[in-house]
Amino acid sequence: MNQQQYNKFYKVSSLTIKIGLMLVLFLIVAGTAGYRLIEGWDWIDCLYMTIITMTTVGFREVAPLSAQGKIFTMLLIVTSISVLVYVTMNLARFVLDGELANYIKTYRVDKKIAKLKNHVIIVGYGRNGEQAAIELAENKVDFVVVDKRDNVISRVRENPELLYIKGDATHEEVLEQARIHDARALIVTTPEDADNVFVVLTARSMNPGLTVISRASEMESLMKLKRAGASNVIMPERIGGQRMAKLVHQPDVVEFLEYILLQKTQDVFLEEMSCKKLSQQWVGKSISEMKVRELTGANIVGIKTGGARYIFNPDPQMILSRNDQLFVLGNRKQINKLQEVMEKGI
Repeated sequence: MNQQQYNKFYKVSSLTIKIGLMLVLFLIVAGTAGYRLIEGWDWIDCLYMTIITMTTVGFREVAPLSAQGKIFTMLLIVTSISVLVYVTMNLARFVLDGELANYIKTYRVDKKIAKLKNHVIIVGYGRNGEQAAIELAENKVDFVVVDKRDNVISRVRENPELLYIKGDATHEEVLEQARIHDARALIVTTPEDADNVFVVLTARSMNPGLTVISRASEMESLMKLKRAGASNVIMPERIGGQRMAKLVHQPDVVEFLEYILLQKTQDVFLEEMSCKKLSQQWVGKSISEMKVRELTGANIVGIKTGGARYIFNPDPQMILSRNDQLFVLGNRKQINKLQEVMEKGI
């Protein structure tokens, strides 16, 4: 919960209590002074009579009341009950409207966010942001959603598994609350390109090593986002149009790739695999010498070299280095086996 949210909650929750306490104190002072003025009792008797009247405990009067005293007592009882009803109704409304529950949930969420490391920040929870959240959740990647819209946050709160922050991600304090310095990546999906540029620029200045992926609606925004520091820029409309065209003349290819990348079964995965922990046994050895297919059943379908060059369907005689990144096709067991062979040898 950021300072603005806390201040709002504190103002709403404490105002009713403060008003109630002030009214009670006012009634005690007014009642005591009233009895002193009307009946002429000493101050202790006046205070005692005021308290038992306001609380309606039913004790006898400290002395017989005059006609004016009886009228004053009736007014004091009615006013006291009215104050009690006012305070009770406002506190009940505060609880029943869900404000208290929202505060408690937000407090718990903030505690969890404070422990996040190597997580992903999703700015904007529209269609693209929600789909990104689903994908990250399915791959068990920690993430936190940042959005400034009340209706969106209300929808997010319905899912008890989601971590969220209500705030404007163009402000540094909101990104700090999302622990941007400990994050691994930022996904920016707001519908306004100008907002995306500003968020990317702010995030990049706060965490230079962050992977930043941003949405863009206009072609002219693509280079602006790149200059602002986006690692990758996605244009959903452009990708959607290309996919529809591909489905016309290469439908099976598109469906095959989608099956690999987006399928929900455990049949096959296309995984990235770093060579940083490559066993000394394999240093200077070729792919064929590692017997990847024979030992693990997985297939190396591509390599990103240390020089950021992509090689598709690499030659079996290619020598791997610890700066390479492999793209491996196989089921989960095969991929885990390859990881073990690469790091521990045979």
